[in-house]
Amino acid sequence: MPTEITRLFDFPYYQLEKYNLKKAFTTKYNGEWKSISSQEYVDKSNQLSRGLLKLGIQPNDKIAIISTTNRTEWNVCDIGVLQTGAQTVPIYPTISKEDYEYVLNHSEAIYCFVSDITIIEKLNQIKGNTKLKGVYTFDDIDGEKSWKEVLELGIDTASQDEVEVRKNAVKSEDLATLIYTSGTTGRPKGVMLSHGNIVSNVITSEESVPLEKGKDRALSFLPVCHVFERMILYLYQYCGTEIYFAEGLEKLTENAQDIKPNVMTAVPRLYEKIYDKIILKGEDLSGIKKKLFFWAVNLGLRYEPYGANGWWYEKQLGVARKLIFSKWQAALGGELKLMVSGASALQQRLTRIFAAAGMPIMEGYGLSETSPVTSVNFLEQNGKRGFRVGTVGRVINNVEVVIAENGEILVKGPNVMQGYYKDAEKTAEAIKDGYFHTGDKGELDKDGFLKITGRTKEMFKTSGGKYVVPPLLEGELKQSLFIEQVMVVGENEKMPAAIIQPNFEYLKDWATNNGISFTSNKELIANEKVIAEIAKAVKFCNTNFAKWEQIKAFELTPDEWTIDDGHLTPTMKMKRVIIKKIYQDLHDKIYR
Repeated sequence: MPTEITRLFDFPYYQLEKYNLKKAFTTKYNGEWKSISSQEYVDKSNQLSRGLLKLGIQPNDKIAIISTTNRTEWNVCDIGVLQTGAQTVPIYPTISKEDYEYVLNHSEAIYCFVSDITIIEKLNQIKGNTKLKGVYTFDDIDGEKSWKEVLELGIDTASQDEVEVRKNAVKSEDLATLIYTSGTTGRPKGVMLSHGNIVSNVITSEESVPLEKGKDRALSFLPVCHVFERMILYLYQYCGTEIYFAEGLEKLTENAQDIKPNVMTAVPRLYEKIYDKIILKGEDLSGIKKKLFFWAVNLGLRYEPYGANGWWYEKQLGVARKLIFSKWQAALGGELKLMVSGASALQQRLTRIFAAAGMPIMEGYGLSETSPVTSVNFLEQNGKRGFRVGTVGRVINNVEVVIAENGEILVKGPNVMQGYYKDAEKTAEAIKDGYFHTGDKGELDKDGFLKITGRTKEMFKTSGGKYVVPPLLEGELKQSLFIEQVMVVGENEKMPAAIIQPNFEYLKDWATNNGISFTSNKELIANEKVIAEIAKAVKFCNTNFAKWEQIKAFELTPDEWTIDDGHLTPTMKMKRVIIKKIYQDLHDKIYR
């Protein structure tokens, strides 16, 4: 009988007993894919646990992991640490060295595993200000300690009995990990998740993901320090799915063609980039090929699941899939059955077009504090249809969602966090009567589908006393191929307005095709034809909103909004306060 799963480190043993994969994890090193089996995964994790015991690791010690890309070593470290009764502290690689210092000190991490030279160089600048006793690298780096040294310490199996004692002492309700939120304001908070929080989420989510047990292949590239991808990796282990780690977004298509994945997960911004690149290729076509391409795109943008558009639409869709969409599938390996999206709202056009192309994106909803999944779309489950465009699906089993009087989404269940680390006050604010207050606004329809309608903290009033919900306007504006990022402003002002970062990749291609010459982004966004196209997108957006909500003015930014420059969090959410500060001159130009 397979292992009963109550702790996170039970997943590898369950996989070994039930599926015993030859390729449990596969990472590309120096141009060559290298795999480890389920047995090697368990053996290496135990070896690392023994090495950590030699280093003196005690239950409840904190060990940080920072990796530029997802890789096999991350998962071995995760299990190796958890088996000792210690806890892991995953850290986003892209945050500043000052944030590294804050998270390491707040968590009181005493050891840290890092991936490569870019991380170690940043970490070395601040590690003297922390309690770190040692730092170990996955890559071999001159002058630095390798994680292989810890494995070497654990090569002697004599202390395995002690590892087993430590494992047996870990209970489902024990703290497993501290997830530091990539918050859009202020210092990150340490979300305390127990083994049971995440295990319950994995086992319940499995019911909604149609993976072929022991056979499917997954492509992983969303940072594993993000609780969404981390939960998904445990889910893949539970389902006997082979996990391949992409080298990065720029190599995604190439890696997908190597691997031919059946499933992958991402945040909406990455799906937007994939879609934009496909459309750009379509723009380069000519004649009948271009007409066919955009006929298929326009057809796809009207997609409704379960044949709701009627037999004639389905007949045309069959032709579009054969002539056009099959090439989209081929670009991502040709065998994708399913993609999953989380972390922020997915544009409906993407939901429709990828489903029409035979690669449906199942959008879900959750937060770090809910381990993370609260609801998710699914194609079909026990004869029950669970896919509805414009929603984040049905609430998963064993989780309760209620909508408060002010429209806020409240969540209760075994997936809700233990609290914020060292912050009883914020914990008490967030969890009341067992319900976690998400800060998101939503509504449940008559069939139980959850729809997100905004964030309580992001709503604002104009000087006329009218409420505006920026995310709704922003989502509509981003449907335009000319707009990559947009932030709606206007709190206490006479009208809503928008600060827009154009989609420069698309815009430059469009400008060249339309005979517009430019030498810089600044020159490009000053062009009257460019401004006119953005104005068209704004005008079209406004038709969907009441007069007081409509965008009355906008300004374009000459630079791209990035994580490194502070515009975006590691999960690609806007840092509104910082963006407004960066573009204060544009804000003042609009209103003054």
